[in-house]
Amino acid sequence: MRLRPASLLASLTLLVAASPLAATELVIPPIQYHQRTLPNGMQVLSVEDHASPNVAVQMWYHVGSKDDPQGRSGFAHLFEHLMFKSTKHMHAEQMDRLTEDVGGANNASTGDDVTNYFEVVPSNHLQTLLWAEADRLSGLNVDGKNFKSERAVVEEEYRQSVLANPYGKLFNAIDPHSYTVHPYKRPTIGSIEDLEAASLQNVIAFHNTFYRPDNVTLIVAGDFDPKQLDAWVDQYFGWIPKPATPIPQVTAKEPVRKKNLRYTVTSETAPLPAVAMTWLIPPASDSADSIALKVAAALLSQGDSSRLYQSLVYRHQVAQQAGADADGRVGPGLFTAYAILASGHQPAEAEKLLREEIIWLATQPIPAAELDKVKTQLLTSELKQRQTAQGIAFALGQASLIEGSPERANTDLVALQKVTEQDVHRVLQKYVTGAHSVTIDYLPQAAKAAPATGKGAAK
Repeated sequence: MRLRPASLLASLTLLVAASPLAATELVIPPIQYHQRTLPNGMQVLSVEDHASPNVAVQMWYHVGSKDDPQGRSGFAHLFEHLMFKSTKHMHAEQMDRLTEDVGGANNASTGDDVTNYFEVVPSNHLQTLLWAEADRLSGLNVDGKNFKSERAVVEEEYRQSVLANPYGKLFNAIDPHSYTVHPYKRPTIGSIEDLEAASLQNVIAFHNTFYRPDNVTLIVAGDFDPKQLDAWVDQYFGWIPKPATPIPQVTAKEPVRKKNLRYTVTSETAPLPAVAMTWLIPPASDSADSIALKVAAALLSQGDSSRLYQSLVYRHQVAQQAGADADGRVGPGLFTAYAILASGHQPAEAEKLLREEIIWLATQPIPAAELDKVKTQLLTSELKQRQTAQGIAFALGQASLIEGSPERANTDLVALQKVTEQDVHRVLQKYVTGAHSVTIDYLPQAAKAAPATGKGAAK
C-alpha cells in the first residue's frame, strides 16, 4: 500500500521497533512530485496530498544576497520586505489578511542563494493565494514611500540581530572573513551604510533584473486537484511576459586557501569571548560529500552527548556553548566550528579543543552506535518536517534550488543512511583537517589587544 506523507513517520517508527538492528536501512516512500515549466520559463513543482485540508504555496526566487549589487549589500533582504507592500491590486500587508484571517499563515526568508515566500491556508483558498502571488510578481508597487519605510525596518532588524545581540557581530562576520572573491562575503542582512547609500532607482533596477517568471519556482503541496491547479497556474502566471534580457549569473570562483588566516572582531555588548573557525567545502550539488559533511557536523555538535559539548562544556568547562555546521550552498559552502567561552577562559583554549575533537573524529574509529544515532536523528528531523504540506514544499525547494534537483529530496534520505565511518573520515581530512582555516577571535571591547603582525581586524 502507498503511504501518504502524514502516515510516514508512524510507519517508519514501527519498522525500526520491529527490527533487531538499529542500523537497518529504511525504505522510505518518495515524495511523488509533478514538475513542469511554463512557456515564460516559470518552474512549477506540485505534490498532491489529501492528508489534511490545507495547502502550502511557496515562491522561491532564484536570487539571494550573493546577487546584491556591489556596495549595496542587503538588497535581496530589503526586497523580501518590499514584497509585502502594495501591488497593482492589493493594499500593503494584504497578504496577512488573505492568510491569517482564514486561519493560515505567511512569511518569507532571504538566504545567500534564494528568497522564498511561503503561505499555508485551508485548501479552498488556494486560488486566491495563487492570484495574490502572481500579483506580487507582476504588479508590485516599488515607490519611494515603500522603499524608505522598509529600509528603516531592515536597518532596525540589523540593530537588533547584529548590534544588540551579544554574539551577533561574530556570526555576521563569518562570511565576510571566510570568502575573498565570491559575493557570499556580503552578509545577507546587509549593513546600515549600504542601505542608506541605496536609491529608489537602484531598487527598481534590482526588481526588474531578478523578479521575473523565468527566475522563480512555484511550489504547491497539499490538498488540491492537479488539473484545477494547472489551470489556475496557467491563468494567473502564464500571461506574465519573460524579459528579453538575460538573468545575471555569479561567475566568481573562490580560490583555494593558501594559508591559515586569523581575524579579531570586538564587541561592545558581549560579556565573554568567543571563537569561530571556517573551512571551504564544495557546493551542495556534490551530494556524496555534502551529506557526509552534515553527518560529521552532527557528530560534533548534535545534542548534549555530542563531542564538542562533552569536551568543551562538560569535561574541560572552557565554554558555555559549542557547535559545528556544514552550510551547503549553490556555490562553495562553509564548515564552521565555534565556541562561546565560559568565564575566565580565552579563545585559544577553545580553539585548541575544537581542533583536537575535529582531528580525533577525522582519524579515529567512530563507534557504530554513535554514528547510527546521529544518522537516525538527522533522518527523523527530515521526516518530521515532511509531516505537513509546508514541510514537504520546503524539502522540494531546498533540493531543487540549492542542491540542484528536486529528486534530491528523495535520494538524499537514501544516501544519508549509507554514510559510513570512512565517508566521515574522508570528507573531514579532505576539506577540514587537510585544508586551511579562517579563525575569528571575538573579544569584548575591554579585552581588545593590539593586533599582532599578520592579523586582520574588523570593526
